[in-house]
Amino acid sequence: MATALTDKLSSLVKKISGQARITEANVQDMLREVRMALLEADVALPVVRDFIARVKDKAMGQEVLGSLKPGQALVGIVNRELAATMGEGVADLDLAAQPPAVILMSGLQGSGKTTTTAKLSRHLIQKRKKKVLTVSGDVYRPAAIEQLKTVTAQAGADWFPSTPDQKPLDIARAALDHAKKHFYDVLIVDTAGRLAIDEALMAEIKALHGALNPVETLFVVDAMQGQDAANTARAFKEALPLTGIVLTKMDGDSRGGAALSVRQITGAPIKFAGVSEKIDGLEVFDAERHAGRILGMGDVVALVEQVTANVDIEAAKKLADKMKSGSGFDLQDFLGQLQQMKQMGGLGSLMDKLPSQMTGKTTDADLARAEKDIKRKEGIINSMTPLERRKPELLKATRKRRIAAGAGVHVQEVNRLLKEFEQMQGMMKQFKGGALAKMMRKMGGAKGLGGLLGGGGMPPLPPGFGGPGGPKRPF
Repeated sequence: MATALTDKLSSLVKKISGQARITEANVQDMLREVRMALLEADVALPVVRDFIARVKDKAMGQEVLGSLKPGQALVGIVNRELAATMGEGVADLDLAAQPPAVILMSGLQGSGKTTTTAKLSRHLIQKRKKKVLTVSGDVYRPAAIEQLKTVTAQAGADWFPSTPDQKPLDIARAALDHAKKHFYDVLIVDTAGRLAIDEALMAEIKALHGALNPVETLFVVDAMQGQDAANTARAFKEALPLTGIVLTKMDGDSRGGAALSVRQITGAPIKFAGVSEKIDGLEVFDAERHAGRILGMGDVVALVEQVTANVDIEAAKKLADKMKSGSGFDLQDFLGQLQQMKQMGGLGSLMDKLPSQMTGKTTDADLARAEKDIKRKEGIINSMTPLERRKPELLKATRKRRIAAGAGVHVQEVNRLLKEFEQMQGMMKQFKGGALAKMMRKMGGAKGLGGLLGGGGMPPLPPGFGGPGGPKRPF
């Protein structure tokens, strides 16, 4: 996420945090580098100017000059001002209205409105316990209505049918009437997008807004648009009273400019960020935590939330009990660890939330190789019989050849996996009799992670991860 900007700013953070003395000259040098990094990340020029002016004003004040650690104080200012540029803290949806509360989704075609409508439905069902109905007013794109029907079903919400020969206003009124009669808490209206802003699009969405009187009017914008995101944000702000922004495709954004531009241009808070293609890949946007990620400080809170939400606690507890009793760690348990990694969103999603000093110079190519390695291991273990997984000592030459052929790999790959398994098995033996629990208590009793680790919540990292020069294991 925002890798280019993060790389530049995190290296700058390391450089200035160690400064024992801050002068006007080195503040100017630092701000020049920050300005260049922001402009290259496609942050809108007025936003950059305002940000630099605020940082400079505070950097030359007593807060930094009178500090015992001026370098760290300066980093703190940059962090706070980044967060302030994107909004203060968390801005949640305001659903305090006579049901059904109507949410109007706006944005250009291709911004991810339809997928976001489904993700938002999922969020409201799971986190807010709401009964949700969706409807598509996009009568211009042939597959739009069917697409919303499919993704709404995946989200576990209800879908109101519409057809391309209907008028968007008639569809919206019929859906609202249905939502009232069937006691829905929330109605989400997915509107039509265009490839570019035009008068017809704006007139239609204004009419929909007037008829529906939504409690939330969300502007969905592709984070990869960069400078274009600022232009579209400005046009939608002039047409609609926006109440919030959803940034999509944050997982593919190498620049990061949109997150820093749209909040200031629209005046509306960023409420959500799309962080993966999965139906649950929508995060409540926290400006302070996102600023930390951009500066390479990571987001350990989000990491703990992600691990806690996706790890099978019951399975982890069973494995912890198994280790405690000394029953042994087998290949089925090893496979379970690999599957836990997938449930947590994969290595890329986890590494993104770790501070840059922990991850080292990990490239996308490194992560892709590591993900591929995990899939290969999974394929090898799946080629084994249940008995072989329980009793790895049975795996002699003939069986290894059969397993390799079944997984489509060389026998050397099977041997490599078994060697890694033996290392993991040896490590797990140390946890016999509750040794891990004792170790966690000595470390300060990290309650949230202790249970997960006790069950092997973090699987073994692939070759190159955690070794010399590579990223370190987070826990």
